[in-house]
Amino acid sequence: MPPTCLATDGHSVTFENDGSPVEDKLLAGRDFGEVYRVHGTDLRDFLVHAVEASGGRVLYASGPGRAPVYLGVQLDSDERIGMLVYPFRITRNPIKKRPRDEVRGQLRYGSEDTWRREHPVGRDIAGVDVTTIIGIDPVDGVLLGLDVNLWDPLPMGISFYAKDAELQQAKDSGWHVWEKVNRGGTKRREARSPTNLETVVAFTPDRFIDYARLERRATSLRLDPPLRFAAATAIANRVLPDEPQHRHVLEEQFALTSEQILDIIGGRNRLSVAVRGGVAEYHLERQLTGAPGIASVRRLDVDAMHDFDVTLDDGTLLRVECKNASPKSSASGAYKVETQKTRASKGNAASRFYPVDGFDVVAACLFSPTGRWDFRFGRTADMARHKDFADRLAPIQIITEEWGDTLSSFRA
Repeated sequence: MPPTCLATDGHSVTFENDGSPVEDKLLAGRDFGEVYRVHGTDLRDFLVHAVEASGGRVLYASGPGRAPVYLGVQLDSDERIGMLVYPFRITRNPIKKRPRDEVRGQLRYGSEDTWRREHPVGRDIAGVDVTTIIGIDPVDGVLLGLDVNLWDPLPMGISFYAKDAELQQAKDSGWHVWEKVNRGGTKRREARSPTNLETVVAFTPDRFIDYARLERRATSLRLDPPLRFAAATAIANRVLPDEPQHRHVLEEQFALTSEQILDIIGGRNRLSVAVRGGVAEYHLERQLTGAPGIASVRRLDVDAMHDFDVTLDDGTLLRVECKNASPKSSASGAYKVETQKTRASKGNAASRFYPVDGFDVVAACLFSPTGRWDFRFGRTADMARHKDFADRLAPIQIITEEWGDTLSSFRA
């Protein structure tokens, strides 16, 4: 077998017996995808300084004039993080037909004639390195992190926007989280997020490593926008540098150990791709099992079916669908929950919306808006109907006072 060595560019090179290289090969499938030529080095230099400002030491930085930027970082605790960063410049130039209080970033790598093809984001198959997509405002010194799970592949030529006030809050506090509406457009017909919302985090350079840790866990668990919002909000006030953090912040939030989180992911078919509502379902099952008035709880794991069959002590069978409430309240201050599927079947617009008789009860998990694993239960028959399809539920339901704290009020 010909000998192999690791080349300086991260690829393995196999040599014939006479010593001549014959072919570049990946080592353990580890590859960061396409590398782009870019003009200027200020964004790369900004990232290097951000590592240092956030308490890290740069062991390695990829060369200037190329994107993405790879950074090998060591912390005082001897922890090492590999960071693959796709940086994009944020500008404050006035934009025609756009609000004057907006800033803008553009996803622009390569020539325009290449933008029509897909540009997948580089990932580390081993899960050791973290990939981030970051807008940089070098003038005000603020970074804006986009959700890699939503922005992969990179939609080249697309702009992203933020209010100047949002970046100012980040500049003042060091870390600012908000929810942004995500809609389809001329280049992308469907919204990037199935909830039509995405979570955005803006931060100052001294929180750069904190953001890398957030993205590493959010990517590996494929947190949906509401859970990402909760995770990002929870680490707004990080522990002091000399205060040891024995448990990861998500373990504290979920009230579970890391092993329990992994067991949840591995034990549900639908969670092999995304965690999404799995954690909420787990807490709901725990709370319902053995609760007063409940005889039995059976979790279902079948596509296109509700989540639980719950039998009350009087024999009433309730089909229960578990949903995460939005982290943002409605205009009236009430909580709200989305009751629609990710997408519609081809040629059937109504199929995206749940039939009124598809299940009996919606269990809305209030963790995203409250930080607590509490649930509110609403009767499907009493919910608002879709304006165009009378036999379907409206996509957004307001959690009113009629929603109960328990299932005991749903007896026949």
